[in-house]
Formats: sequence, structure tokens, C-alpha cells
Amino acid sequence: MKKINLTRVLVFSIHSWLGLITGLFLLLLGISGSALVFLKEIDQAVHADLLTVNPTGKPLPLDSFYRSITSSHPNLKGIVWLNPDAAPDKAYEFRLYQNDGKISTYDLGMVSMNPYTGEVIRDGNLKDFSTGFIHWLIQFHWSFQLGLPGLLMATIFGITMLLSTLTGIIIYRKYIWKVLTFQVWIRWKNRNTITSGFHRIVGVWAIAFNLIIFFTGFWMNMFAFDKTYWEKQTIPCPPNTLVQQSLEGLLIKAYKKMPDLIPFSVYLPTQPGSDFKVSGSLKDQHPLFQGGNSVSFDAKSGQLTTVSKFSEKSLLDKTETTFFPLHTGNFGGIPVKILYVLIGLLPGLLSITGFMLWWRKQKCP
Repeated sequence: MKKINLTRVLVFSIHSWLGLITGLFLLLLGISGSALVFLKEIDQAVHADLLTVNPTGKPLPLDSFYRSITSSHPNLKGIVWLNPDAAPDKAYEFRLYQNDGKISTYDLGMVSMNPYTGEVIRDGNLKDFSTGFIHWLIQFHWSFQLGLPGLLMATIFGITMLLSTLTGIIIYRKYIWKVLTFQVWIRWKNRNTITSGFHRIVGVWAIAFNLIIFFTGFWMNMFAFDKTYWEKQTIPCPPNTLVQQSLEGLLIKAYKKMPDLIPFSVYLPTQPGSDFKVSGSLKDQHPLFQGGNSVSFDAKSGQLTTVSKFSEKSLLDKTETTFFPLHTGNFGGIPVKILYVLIGLLPGLLSITGFMLWWRKQKCP
């Protein structure tokens, strides 16, 4: 019995200290993550006048935008066209991958352009507010705007939250079924019973979500532990090496190779060794599997290099394909997104109630 009590005390202590150490950061991650669930909708609403264009004829070829961006940004690691499926009256959005040789910055930028005139509507880095607060929030969510050290912190916090969730399961294991079957409610007797009950009930209902969110976040950012990745970030990006092939032609070839492809991103290489790549989902395919299909071409020769379909991937690769949609909640329409916003705030609420419980124990040992 004594051994069991000691084990429970140890688990509770680990659970408490994990929450205390990472609570504020988890609160910030939860709030920023909830906001980013509606990234596109918020950006389009806030900047509606800026990002809405007047359709005048046929859009310019992809090569035109590529040449314009690489001319004004001569040292890029790569470019991603974020909305190849944009409506006729919407601006094209491009993500810029940069490297200034400093680990203190996470070098993301973006450019918005008029599809019909090539006019640059918006151009800036995600480390400031030049492209809007919601885009600044993307980089904050990834790295707390602290560069690679911040990215490493966010990745480690994913691990601590997983451990916190697992220790929480051990502590409240006797209540899990009762909470899920509504046999346990919050006791409104006083502040302490309210805090304790809320922490227990919210924690149980958030178990599955926390495991999914923080595991997928950790998995996608594991490269933060790669020493060679850090070393590469200390070397400023060399001048662009432009693709000599027609990008518009490669895009057409990609659609012919996979006619039922619904694109959601196009990678435009700016350095040797990278392929031109079109990624997306297939018609009638569930959005959860949207990252599992792509067509790639050698940027120098224009030869086909890879055709990848979700149905042909291994079980491990299929599972990994679902991580980004599961993490962002962009696989089930507005109802799922609203659910992600609400549940995404739970880790922060758990941190607050957990701190209140810890503080009560310090005052009343």
C-alpha cells in the first residue's frame, strides 16, 4: 500500500511540475493554435479589400509570378504557391522560405499578387506585422518568434504535454469512465471543489485531443532535434538558381499525369537539387488524406521524377499523411473547425486550473 501511495505521489508530482513549468507556453500555443484554425477565413475577412481582385481575362502564367518573386527576393530556399485552387477574384498567395544565417530568426515570408496584372499586393516577413497579425501568429505558434531555439522549445513542450496527459490518465483513471458517462459532475460547494472538478472533467474530455494535437505537433517538428539542420541554418541562402523549364508547362503536365488531382500547393524550387512539385487531394477523397498525392518533375530537365498516391503508400506513410490535417483541423468543414477552436483552448484552461490546485496545496499543506 505504501509503495502504491509513493508511486501516486510521484506521478502527481511529475504531473504538477510539468504543468507549472510549461503552463504559460501551452496557454499561448493553445490560443494561437485556435486562432489559426480559421487562418484563411480570418485573413480573407480582415484583408478583404486587399486580397479581392477584379478578374480581367486569363490569369498570367505561373512563370511570371516566379520571375517577379525571385527578382525581388534574390536569396530564397524555395517558394510555395499556397492557393493554386484560388477563386477567380482572389489574389495568389506565395510562401517564401528564406535563410539569413541566424538561428534567432525563423525565416518565413509571403507575397500576395494579382493573378491578372502581376501586381504585388502584399510582401513581407512573418516575423513582423507587415503581412498581417494572423500571419505573424503562424510563426509565433511554430517558434514563439524566437527562431530555432523557439521551435525547439515548442517541440519539447509537445513532449511535456504528452507526458502531462499520460500522468493525468494515471491520476484520474478511476474517473475517466464516470466522466465520459456523465456520472461525475462539478461540485459547486466552494472555489476548491469547483476548480478540482473542472480540472478533472475538462482533462478527461481533452485526453484524446491532447494526445493527437501534441503528438502530431511533436512529430512534424522533430527536425528541431537534428544537429545538421541547425548547422544549415547558420549558412545564409545563396543566390537563386532559376528553373529554366516552363513552370506553367510543368503544371499542365502534372495535371495530365494525375487528372483527378485537386491541388492545394505547388513547390517552386529556387536552389539546385529540388523538384517542382504539385500536391493535393483526389476527387471524392476525404480531406484527411489530402497530403498523400503529388506529382514531381526535375527542375532542370523537366523529366517526371515521382508520382505519389495515397492509396499506394505504406501504412506508416498513410498515417503520417494525416498528421497535418489532424493537427490543424482542416479536414471536416466549419463544424470540425469550431470544435478545434473550443477544444484547443482546453490545455490553457487546464494549466490555469492546475496552477490553482497547486497554489491551494502550497497554502494548505
